[in-house]
Amino acid sequence: MESLSNKKVAILTEEGFEQVELTSPQQALKDAGITVHVVSPKSGKVKAWNETDWGIEVNVDKQLKEVSPDDYDALVLPGGVLNPDKLRQNKDAVAFVSAFLDEGKPVAAICHGPQMLIETGMISGRTLTSFPSLRTDLKNAGAHWIDQEVVVDNGLITSRTPADLPAFNRKMIEEIAEGVHHGV
Repeated sequence: MESLSNKKVAILTEEGFEQVELTSPQQALKDAGITVHVVSPKSGKVKAWNETDWGIEVNVDKQLKEVSPDDYDALVLPGGVLNPDKLRQNKDAVAFVSAFLDEGKPVAAICHGPQMLIETGMISGRTLTSFPSLRTDLKNAGAHWIDQEVVVDNGLITSRTPADLPAFNRKMIEEIAEGVHHGV
């Protein structure tokens, strides 16, 4: 595999992301030599949700208003129940995610992360998975939902739960190495 040291990835998040769904992909990306920025509408730090209670605070590298999708080769959307619900109400965050989908750049979303994809209006006809509670929402948005640990559809990488993280991280790195998918 070619060196990934020239790649930059944004992890878009708000308060209440599921801790391991940010920290695990973040570490996998860094281990692959990729530059990773935690991007958030907030500045300073964002607080994780860790299974049943609040978890660690993670530094925000860039505020959403400071960055452009053009700055990044790929996007990661961690889950957690609170995080995507806040992001999907933020029109700038929705526009940021939409730009990655529109350009065919890899987008990796896990657990409740695909909730954000619904808001873009761009997943009709796409095949993906998610936390089981989003199945009906994703189907109603026109997506083909399947129950697998990781699903890849033209650079869109989705997984169900933290248990799927090893497969999710592996596929995410593969798709970033492949780059932009044209004709999506």
